[in-house]
Order: sequence, then structure tokens, then C-alpha cells
Amino acid sequence: MVKVAGTFGRSGVHDYILLRASAIILLAYFLYLVGFISSADISYTVWIGFFSLTLTKVFTLFALIAILVHAWIGIWQVLTDYVKNTLLRGFLQFSLTSVAFIYVLFGFVILWGI
Repeated sequence: MVKVAGTFGRSGVHDYILLRASAIILLAYFLYLVGFISSADISYTVWIGFFSLTLTKVFTLFALIAILVHAWIGIWQVLTDYVKNTLLRGFLQFSLTSVAFIYVLFGFVILWGI
């Protein structure tokens, strides 16, 4: 069996499940934000108060990680299908997944104020 280093999961089924799970987390986070926005008169202080809640911070962190997983698998699938040059595909995959990791790191720092 060939091991592919570019995928996030161990197999196609595992990647499929990770994609669906990350999509469900992102949908739940979106609905959480929409529920908050529709139930409150939004001001700067209300928004800061909302994002200072531990539940919101943890949920946002889960959403950031879900975006990372979703992007990683999606980038691998798209680049494998459409970029046939191995060197270019490897460079693009490394660059784009590095950007996704940097986004998660910045999100973590912004959320938790490190």
C-alpha cells in the first residue's frame, strides 16, 4: 500500500469523514454567530464581550482548526487533480498549507492574547 504524505487522513474514507466533520463544525459555528448577531444590538462593547466568553473562544478555535483540516484536504485534492508537475504541486501545496497554519496560529494568538 502506498502512503501519501500530502493527505491529512490515512485514506480516502478518512479524508471524506474529516471533510464532513469539519464542514459540520463550520456550519455550527456560522449558526452560532448568526444567532448572536440576530439576537443582540451589536456594538463594539457587546462584540468584545461576546468574544471574551470562553465558550466563544474555544468554539472559534475549533472552527479555525476545522478550516485548516478542510483547506488541507481540499488543497491536496485540487492540486492532485489539476497540477501534474510534481515539483510545482509540492511547492504550491507546501505554500498554501503553510499559509493555512499561519492563519490558525494568528487566530490562536488573537483569541487568547498571547
